[in-house]
Amino acid sequence: MFETILIPTDGSEHAESAAETAIELATVHNAAVHVVCVADTGPLGELRLPGDAASAEDAMRGQAQAYVDTIVERAEAADLEVTGTVLEGPPEHELLEYADDVGVDLIVMATRGRGGVQRMAMGSVTDHIVRFGDIPVFVANSGTESD
Repeated sequence: MFETILIPTDGSEHAESAAETAIELATVHNAAVHVVCVADTGPLGELRLPGDAASAEDAMRGQAQAYVDTIVERAEAADLEVTGTVLEGPPEHELLEYADDVGVDLIVMATRGRGGVQRMAMGSVTDHIVRFGDIPVFVANSGTESD
């Protein structure tokens, strides 16, 4: 039923839990997975880290790559075909564009993420993708209340 599954991550506990669900689904469906983290290097992204914009952006890209690598290793351990990618820009737009470009059949996301100024509304990236995307979304609730 599903041939290609997108697993967005922001490194949060919720995203890690959703990734485990996605890996299980991919295993059952023998689907390829794409793990993506979007480094939001725009003006709000720069506010999250001290230092000049270039070092903040480099740090965000490095952290995003580490988040991707963690899930890629788990998918490889499950013997899945996996691709890991770091993108830059507004996460809700970059994820939908990537999903369309790759032709994913399913997006598996958490109910909420790491947070930050741009995500004051709980799960705003997930909400945007569910409302404006045309790809089925499996929203995985991690079952934890802390954020």
